[in-house]
Amino acid sequence: MKKGSSFTVLDMPRTERPRERLLRFGPEALSAQELLAIVISRGVSGVSVMTIAQELLLRFGSIKAISEATIEELSEIKGMGVAKAIQLKACFELGKRQAIETEYPYGDFDIKNPLAVANLIKNTVKDRQKEHFLLITLNTRNRVTGIINISVGTLNASLVHPREVFKEAISRCASSVIIAHNHPSGDPNPSEEDINITRRLIDAGRILGIEVLDHVIIGRLSAKSAVTKKNAARPEDYCSLKERGLI
Repeated sequence: MKKGSSFTVLDMPRTERPRERLLRFGPEALSAQELLAIVISRGVSGVSVMTIAQELLLRFGSIKAISEATIEELSEIKGMGVAKAIQLKACFELGKRQAIETEYPYGDFDIKNPLAVANLIKNTVKDRQKEHFLLITLNTRNRVTGIINISVGTLNASLVHPREVFKEAISRCASSVIIAHNHPSGDPNPSEEDINITRRLIDAGRILGIEVLDHVIIGRLSAKSAVTKKNAARPEDYCSLKERGLI
């Protein structure tokens, strides 16, 4: 290594490099820094990929905090940039979706009540800093055939248009649908806008022959929920507009 140059992964013995260690021992044997370094892929002039990974952990304090950071916040780390930040966000999102499919395989999931809906989507929307509007499509046997993220942002009539919602439902040959979104504030109680949008979608669904069964709003999981079996949702964690008699 030349005098004054920065340490890089190539300066490490080949057997100690993150990629080689993963191949030999599997991903579970690697540290968080090593796993981050593999995702980030490479460093920049003067900053090694291992240094970038270490700085992420120092700046945010945990993997969870890194996963919740915005692209702008991640890009502030020297050597990251927008492209690497996007790679990182994509990896965390895939992990969340894999967790959902593992815990609740679509084909095996039968929607029986709002609690079932809350358990199905809680890992998708909990702790999100923005509102995520989801469409759950169902077949004639009430089995889930898909969960689609329709929009991100504060719900309003222009953001959640019937055209976008039912385009996805029709493409999946849905017999009925359930709509859902989160409240980042943690309070699952519906706003007037939530109720109005729901009624608008119900009316559009009647014309198309696709029933909107419910609108479920997810708040932040309560402390008690965190210690229940499989992190299951509790009644105070969500609100069903149907149960409330609002639709």
